[in-house]
Amino acid sequence: MRVLMLSWEYPPHVVGGLGQHVAELTPALSEEGVEIHLITPRWAGGSPQESLGDGMVHRVDPPDPTGLDILTLAQRMNWSLEERGHALMEKAGSFDLIHAHDWLVAFAACALKHQHRAPLVATIHATEHGRCRGNPCGEMSTAIHNTEWWLTYEAWRVICCSGFMANEVARIFRTPLDKIDVIPNGVEVRRFDCLEGQDLSRFRQRYALPEEKIVYYVGRLVHEKGVGVLVEAMPEVLASFPLAKFVVAGTGSQDSELRARADALGLGDKVLFTGFISDEDRDRLFKVADVAVFPSLYEPFGIVALEAMAARTPVVVSEVGGLAEVVEHGETGLRVYPDNPDSLAWGIVHTLTEPHWARIRAEKAYAKVAKEYNWPYIAARTAQVYSRVVRERGSAQWNQG
Repeated sequence: MRVLMLSWEYPPHVVGGLGQHVAELTPALSEEGVEIHLITPRWAGGSPQESLGDGMVHRVDPPDPTGLDILTLAQRMNWSLEERGHALMEKAGSFDLIHAHDWLVAFAACALKHQHRAPLVATIHATEHGRCRGNPCGEMSTAIHNTEWWLTYEAWRVICCSGFMANEVARIFRTPLDKIDVIPNGVEVRRFDCLEGQDLSRFRQRYALPEEKIVYYVGRLVHEKGVGVLVEAMPEVLASFPLAKFVVAGTGSQDSELRARADALGLGDKVLFTGFISDEDRDRLFKVADVAVFPSLYEPFGIVALEAMAARTPVVVSEVGGLAEVVEHGETGLRVYPDNPDSLAWGIVHTLTEPHWARIRAEKAYAKVAKEYNWPYIAARTAQVYSRVVRERGSAQWNQG
């Protein structure tokens, strides 16, 4: 089976869960015997072409983004993605289907679908409706929402990463539930297993004193991730557990605002905003942290929670979206009320003051991740969706209109 895949993100350009998902899924699909040709913008360098099993990664040079809003940038980038797709089909022959990851590549994906009469599979990683918490965010937000609807309409099948996302897509886009497949994100536990037994004490000293307990957040510093809720919870945590040290890793539009609020609360050296960190340091921080915290206000899945669980780090998450499906309260982690600093503080303090129970939950979480969220299993389920689409396309008449 040959699949043409389009994604806005792919290493070395990985901003969030979408890029990580595509990076892990594609080699696993290759192991399933799927020949993947991935077309992606060359945002952060990388070779114009590189092998991907029997397939290939094709990086396309992007336009100058200066002065362009995200919608205009996406449309212009899609012209180049579409052009590369046409060239590939002319040179390498037809593909059994096209797989688009989110709205940012919808324009090229839909054009290629109609030009070559290839069925389209769409993975919806998040929605503009969810990011805006159900409230319109202006003309740009409406345009993105409409593009997401269009992509789900054009798709033969829609893949969502959680039951929460499937229900959201069905509700806001009127997508039939029997058109949606729920396939979770995954994580490679070997990333963290290789750190077992390593002496990370000197690394840990870069972030906290030996007697301090690290409360770790990693992700984008944006409103929907609830980092502001974490900052508001910090004084209450410190009042109950003075040896806590907060390490907040990542970048985003709220960076300056969060730092200013931490200063206003007098947190001083009890909170460290690291800015950007490498993948290697991110994984090491999971291993040395005493608790990983993800207080999202909106979260379609929450792959960072899986990473923490794979690292055997106790987790505290807000009870929203996919996080509520991944973390079983009291068994594999603690769930707290969203947008509630008091509840979040309770979860953190409970984890730090009851390390025995936290360790038991962390071991159960690791076992669950290794069994249910591994990439071979996820790739096999994705390949089953592909096979269904190809089979149905073979017996369907493609109308010209």
